[in-house]
Amino acid sequence: MDAWARARMFQSYLDDQSEKGQWNYRLLTSSGCGPVIEMNGKKLISLVSNDYLGFTQHPAVKQAAVAGIMKYGAGAGASPAIGGHYDYHELLEKKIARFFRKEHAIIYTTGYTSNSASLQCILTKDDLVILDAGVHTSVMEGCQMVNRKTVKHNDLAAYEHILKMSAGKHPLLLVIIDGVFSQDGDLAPLKEIIALCKKYGAKLMVDDAHGTGVIGKTGRGLIEACDAWEDIDLITGTFSKTFGHIGGYVVAGEEMVNYLKYQSRQHLFSASSTPAALAIVKAIELVDEEPLWMSALHANIKYFRQGLLELGLNIGSTESAIFPVRIGDKIKNAKVCFALQQKGVYANQINYPAVSLKDARIRMGITARHEKAHLDEVLNHSYLNNED
Repeated sequence: MDAWARARMFQSYLDDQSEKGQWNYRLLTSSGCGPVIEMNGKKLISLVSNDYLGFTQHPAVKQAAVAGIMKYGAGAGASPAIGGHYDYHELLEKKIARFFRKEHAIIYTTGYTSNSASLQCILTKDDLVILDAGVHTSVMEGCQMVNRKTVKHNDLAAYEHILKMSAGKHPLLLVIIDGVFSQDGDLAPLKEIIALCKKYGAKLMVDDAHGTGVIGKTGRGLIEACDAWEDIDLITGTFSKTFGHIGGYVVAGEEMVNYLKYQSRQHLFSASSTPAALAIVKAIELVDEEPLWMSALHANIKYFRQGLLELGLNIGSTESAIFPVRIGDKIKNAKVCFALQQKGVYANQINYPAVSLKDARIRMGITARHEKAHLDEVLNHSYLNNED
């Protein structure tokens, strides 16, 4: 079949799922990101956001975006190499690098391309990349044209086996993990993986998009929690979660950052971030200036976790703001998600291919802006659905 025939087939599938009430993607929201959103004139408690500290609605963050637009205009007007590199880009690169205790960083217009574009630039057909099965699709895309081995999630024995068999046979051995994994909400065994990389001469890349602002004493993620600042070769992440905007970054040594700035095609030939990105600069500062948001988030995580466990729900080994309530069956998962929505709770159904066929779950994300009453209402409805 050609693409148009495949599109017709997919349309039939989409129509069938929609008619059965089993499709809850691209739902139209008419209010801003927050703990409560409006959809079709109805207010719902939102558990679909990764705005962990609530900075999308912070007055200082919004004002920084407005001020940036008023000073520089609505857009950058060019790619960074040929006229689109402004002093606010330089400021943002320095801010995010220093946030992670480094000196150099490159920014991308999306978090997705910070992974996919940088890996396409770094890796060659002679290298070997070793991926945890739970890494983001952007990482998978960045590695699709090179030699790669995918390791069962957090399986240290499998990591060691591949590293041992591959040591000295490739110009580059690169291990890629998340700090906090986006679907299970659990943490990588970072210290043990660092030890294996050192033992077998591999480089290590950590994408801690979901750990930044959530894990670590000052919100620097799993790297901070493990005091592993000198052991990570590439730190990647996104500005679309804790920092409340959009874009991505790679933090690395000076030579690698300069290499990416001039060799990474999606960076070199894409228009630069808009002046509204000054909102990110303020959000980075607020992580330290207003630690009350992390404290509120941690209190909500603790309370919600306890509530879900008391209901006897399976949330796996999550240690973050991500709560995967495992249902198992795709159809039942869709029905539960729809029932929650009808009762005023907006959560995500996660099915194959994001997870395995038998691992369907309702994914719930907690933020600092959720109130105890919001969480209680979710838990009450979760109880009803658990009984059903």
